[in-house]
Amino acid sequence: MNAILNVLDQCVENGTFPMLDNGYVYLAATRLALFRSSVAGPLADWAIVIEVFGFSPRAQHPDTFIQTFASRLHNRDSEASYVSADAYHNYLANNPNNETRIVFPVDFESAQQTENSEMIALGVGVVQIRGKPIAVPPAPALERCGIKLERPPSIQVFELCRYFAETTRDQVLATPDEQRISILPDMRRILQLEEWRHPNLLSGERPSQLQTFQQLAQVLTTGDVSLYQRSKPPNTHWKNWPEGGTL
Repeated sequence: MNAILNVLDQCVENGTFPMLDNGYVYLAATRLALFRSSVAGPLADWAIVIEVFGFSPRAQHPDTFIQTFASRLHNRDSEASYVSADAYHNYLANNPNNETRIVFPVDFESAQQTENSEMIALGVGVVQIRGKPIAVPPAPALERCGIKLERPPSIQVFELCRYFAETTRDQVLATPDEQRISILPDMRRILQLEEWRHPNLLSGERPSQLQTFQQLAQVLTTGDVSLYQRSKPPNTHWKNWPEGGTL
């Protein structure tokens, strides 16, 4: 259990653990899953996958980060992906138990204003989600989902992301194959959470200090899913992280 928590805390120190109030990303949706090998006892391999769907104005396109923390990782970068052998070995040394992959489930490019990629062009009728055309909703539909438009009647890209996170959640988060992208093939998913208590990294909280992650580490150590019993309200909804995307 402590070894798992130590990995997560170290990833916080290395800047590779999800910060939900990341000033460069407007948060839209999150999900967490636990994976474990079938080996009994402490020799079992473990993994935690955290997905974050949102919009970074600097990146200009919405994306879903898939961050995997594990005792052993699968499908790591090849040495050919790096400019030198030293760079490759540094990648492995600096990320021994974590991997990040990015997927792009939505395509708003044709709907974004050419002069301002943070805005959806007025009059646009559809966007693409997983290759399928989806209607852009009228402003009142967003407001019914609790999304108050900052520049009505115009819709900002992050606002549309939050709408689709509410209405097409499974499509904007990772597919089952994407979720397992860094997971050993023989591992099975034992728990999935659509909401949980996440540490406030800016205030100094660490995963090891939260009962949520203490319990999740116990689940991974023992394989007993009943050890996770939520006792505090979840905070992973974007409304709980108002500073996200504001830099």
